[in-house]
Amino acid sequence: MRVPQRTLLGLLVIAALVFAFSTQATAQGLKIGFVRDDVIKDNYRAWERAQEQWETERKAWEDEAATKEQALQEMIQEYEKQKLILSEEKRREREATIRTKQEDLDAYTRRIFGPNGTAERTQEQLILPLLERVSKAIELVAIEGNYDVVFTMQSGLGYIKETYDLTDQVLERLETLDE
Repeated sequence: MRVPQRTLLGLLVIAALVFAFSTQATAQGLKIGFVRDDVIKDNYRAWERAQEQWETERKAWEDEAATKEQALQEMIQEYEKQKLILSEEKRREREATIRTKQEDLDAYTRRIFGPNGTAERTQEQLILPLLERVSKAIELVAIEGNYDVVFTMQSGLGYIKETYDLTDQVLERLETLDE
């Protein structure tokens, strides 16, 4: 079984932190906190607005692709119905038109949904600034609360006491950052 690289990196970071703080932890308590990413995403209003904008744009792209696909299918069906009565020249013309329409649909799909396509770039533009704000809020809460370690639960590593959950404080901080 192969361990995902991100999980392995997370485990190594946690192990390094535990090792680094182990001598300090014996002399004084190690203060650790965590943030539940899912709760941040569900309760941070800016995240919700970005998600709504993303869904609106995604739906528009998918609708346009579906419209192009439907037009192509109708063209193919019409061609199939008339194929036997068309001259060789007209058949070649229609087939070329169908190929062009198919290539147009393929190009549109690649441009929007392909690697580094419009969808991927749009999602990054919407999410990256929010991730930076969440990171800044976590940092401020950690400094204000004198925490030694604060990490997110995105990787789902280990067990953590609920008393270390800083999610509500981070949400409060995000609200003050947005004002």
